[in-house]
Amino acid sequence: MAHSLSRRRLLGTAAAAGGAALLGPLAPTARAQPTPAPAPTAATWPETVAIPAGFQPEGIAVGPGGTAYTGSLLDGSLYGFDLATGRGRMVSRGQGPMSVGLKVDPVGRLLVAGGSSGEIRVVDPRSGRILATHRAGTGTSFVNDVVIGCGAAWFTDSFRDVLYRLPLRSGPPAALPLAGEWVPTPPGGEFWGSNGIERTPDGRALLVVSSQAEAVFRVDPRTGETTRTVLEGGGSVTNGDGLVVHGRTLYVVRNWAYAVDVFRIGADGRRARFLRRITDPRFDEPTTAAVHAGRLYVVNARFDSDWTDPATSSTVVAVPL
Repeated sequence: MAHSLSRRRLLGTAAAAGGAALLGPLAPTARAQPTPAPAPTAATWPETVAIPAGFQPEGIAVGPGGTAYTGSLLDGSLYGFDLATGRGRMVSRGQGPMSVGLKVDPVGRLLVAGGSSGEIRVVDPRSGRILATHRAGTGTSFVNDVVIGCGAAWFTDSFRDVLYRLPLRSGPPAALPLAGEWVPTPPGGEFWGSNGIERTPDGRALLVVSSQAEAVFRVDPRTGETTRTVLEGGGSVTNGDGLVVHGRTLYVVRNWAYAVDVFRIGADGRRARFLRRITDPRFDEPTTAAVHAGRLYVVNARFDSDWTDPATSSTVVAVPL
């Protein structure tokens, strides 16, 4: 977050005792130095960030310094941009079949879900170098989204009823089957099951939205046992894609509904009450979101656009929390 540079240094003239001037006739007149221009504050940050042409974004991750990252569904490229200015740079180009959800881990690395490749990639965001590639899903698989919590990084697979647990220090991912009230995903890759993933506010469990069941489930990270989160007071998670938990607020990004539904969720994630629905004319098949500096940054994947045209582009848009 930028800090306001409001402090100014004043220079003045001195007066002599008894009214005699200390400054002689050749001394220059002291002048106030120009006040530095104030640094941008969150209120003046751009509300729409353009993503380069030919780059179809889907996920978003924000580092502690306000640098955001997104990945391309087309070729796995990664792009980083400053939320304060909107300026960005290509972190890497074409290093995987696709990049879907991503997060910044505690030591600053990018953890990237590899979609239909079944891969998880660990990337240095400074150099773009791939530090590790893990095979997670096998057969028909779509590694979709990721959250860090409950002692590990957790990835969803939209075609398989499992979560992948990746240790934060070292080691390969391990599959955790989803059980309990989880609604099974029909095999074959024609139906989408688990999609977005988050932590419960108390940090003890995980939340997963299922496109197949049109529901949010609480997942015990030790056993894979799931219970359906009870939604009260209206709202919907149909077309639920990305999830964001900020304090006790749950944001559900609903791609084909062009909306974000907002809930007040219990600390343990078992119940949530609908608060409001965010819509915006800039939403264009929104997929995922992240919170920073009092704003919700929403990614437009623009699924129905012609991405064979290299001039096609998209945006990340900011809306108030």
